[in-house]
Amino acid sequence: MTSDPDGGGGSGGGVVVVTTTYDDEAKARALAGAVVRERLAACAQVYPVRSVFRWDGEVRDCAEWRVDFKTRAELFERLAAFIGGRHGYDVPEVVAVPVAAGSADYLAWVVGETTG
Repeated sequence: MTSDPDGGGGSGGGVVVVTTTYDDEAKARALAGAVVRERLAACAQVYPVRSVFRWDGEVRDCAEWRVDFKTRAELFERLAAFIGGRHGYDVPEVVAVPVAAGSADYLAWVVGETTG
């Protein structure tokens, strides 16, 4: 792979990591499975995190489950809509970070396992 997520000259292959969080492990794992089955991401990683954030005028400190999806940049809007339509948060985190570089075999696998 020789293109970056924006189609330039990096070696990220147009791959992004899309992140969201849930307050419940079962919900996070269910979303991960649904996204991979729909081929909107090649894989998902679910792991516990601690989040500190401001909401409704107060600072909160909560246990959450983070889900990182590996997918193609061009699928971000579809994946974001899929997550948003199934999420219970008023304002769910849905952010994408471009992969600046990665192993060619892995990046090719991500591209091959996702739909266009």
